Amino acid sequence: MPFPSAPPETVAALAQLLAAPQRIAITTHFNPDGDAMGSSLGLARVLRAMGHEVQVVLPNEPPGNLRWMPGSSEALAYDKAKEACEQAVRKAQLLFCLDFNRPDRVDKLEETLNAAPIKVLIDHHRDPAQVFNLVFSDITASSTCQMVHDVLSAMGVAGLIDLEAANCLYAGLMTDSGSFRFSSTSPHTLRVAADLLERGAQPDRIHAAIMEDNTLDRLRLTGYALSERLQLVENGTAALIALSRAEHDRFHYTPGDTEGLVNYGLGIRGVRLSAFLAERNEIIKLSLRSKGNLPVNEFLSAHFEGGGHANAAGGRFNGTLDAAVALLLRELPAFLAKHPG
Repeated sequence: MPFPSAPPETVAALAQLLAAPQRIAITTHFNPDGDAMGSSLGLARVLRAMGHEVQVVLPNEPPGNLRWMPGSSEALAYDKAKEACEQAVRKAQLLFCLDFNRPDRVDKLEETLNAAPIKVLIDHHRDPAQVFNLVFSDITASSTCQMVHDVLSAMGVAGLIDLEAANCLYAGLMTDSGSFRFSSTSPHTLRVAADLLERGAQPDRIHAAIMEDNTLDRLRLTGYALSERLQLVENGTAALIALSRAEHDRFHYTPGDTEGLVNYGLGIRGVRLSAFLAERNEIIKLSLRSKGNLPVNEFLSAHFEGGGHANAAGGRFNGTLDAAVALLLRELPAFLAKHPG
C-alpha cells in the first residue's frame, strides 16, 4: 500500500543513511505536546531496535501527563541539562527534527541544531524552513506520529513497532487529531490507529494518562479562566481568554496546565474563533483555534510572528498582555469579514 507521508525517493535516501549503525539525536519543539513526545519516543525505540544509538533531546521538560511514555525518563531536557543536550546533538551523525518546521521552534537549542551535519525533518506544518537535508513534509497528515508510522512502514521496519512504541505513536495520533474528531482525521489516520492497536497500543490507558491526569491547581486555573477571564467579542463569533503572569502564579502554573484551554471557546454556540493569550517569560504566547474556512495561521503570520495549521495555530507578541489583546481586537474584525462563515 502507498504511504502518503513517505515519498519513495526520500525513503530510499533515509534508508541509505540508516544502513549502518549511527549515533542519532532526536529533537522536537519547545513545550512538547503529545505528538512531539509520542513521535520522538516512538521513533527512538524503533531506531534502537534497528541497532542505532539514540538520544532524545527536548528543549524543555514535558508536562507531567506525558511523562508516562516509555523512554521519557531517559530523554534529556535543555532547561535541566544544557551541556548534556548540546553534547548529544554535537556527537550525533544524524539529527531527526520532529513536529516543527523552523529551527527557532527549538528555542535555545537552535544554534546547536543548525550546526548538526545531517538534519532529517518529519513534520506536518506548513512552509518548512530550507535548513533540513532530508524532508518529509505532509500538511494533510493528522500528526507527526502518523507520518513516523508511514516512514517506518515504507522502510519496511514497521514490524519493530512493539507495544511501547505503539503506545507512544498512538498518543500523538490521538492528541493531535483531537481524539479523531478534527478534519485532519482521514481514513488513513484510522488505518494507522488500527495498526497500532494490533501492535498492542492501549487506548484506554493512553487516554486516561493524558486526559485524566490533572492537579488540583490545574483544574482551579481552568475554572478561573472560564468563569473570570473568558469573554465573547465580535457579536459572539469569537471567544477570548487572556491570562497574566500573576494569574498563572496564583494557581502555581506548570507547563501543560493550560494545554487545551483554547478549545473551550469553540464549544460556545456561534463562536467561529477562539483565542488564548498567556504572559510567559517576557513575551505573550498566543493560541488560536477556528471552525470551517477560517485560516488562523494566516492571521497569526500577519500580526503575531506565528503560523501552524489553518484551524489551529500559535504565535507570539513582544510587549504587554494588554497591548497584545488590543492588537488582536483591532485586527480581528477585518479578518472575520474577509472569511465570512
